[in-house]
Amino acid sequence: MLTAVAHPLRLRIVAELAGGRVHVRELARRLDMSRPLLYMHLDRLEKAGMVTGQLELSEDGKAMKYFQLVPFELRVTAATIVAALEADATTQKGETDMRESNQ
Repeated sequence: MLTAVAHPLRLRIVAELAGGRVHVRELARRLDMSRPLLYMHLDRLEKAGMVTGQLELSEDGKAMKYFQLVPFELRVTAATIVAALEADATTQKGETDMRESNQ
């Protein structure tokens, strides 16, 4: 969970969602962020269990994606920092290995 909030943009997303659920287009507008970039960060937060997305249909049949915070508590200790760094290093190594194997 610590690595999920380690990026300033994800902290801004969490702060914006603290006011309640928001449609993804509105959230992108408020944060002055492209929707693809926003979805990338929301995915990271969703995988960490910090936000949840819900797809709804508007009256005219359009798909509308809303996101909201999931109640969470983040306790930071030296051990959680070490664990987050180890998890991040493992993820980065896997991504590097994958890029090298595709070349």
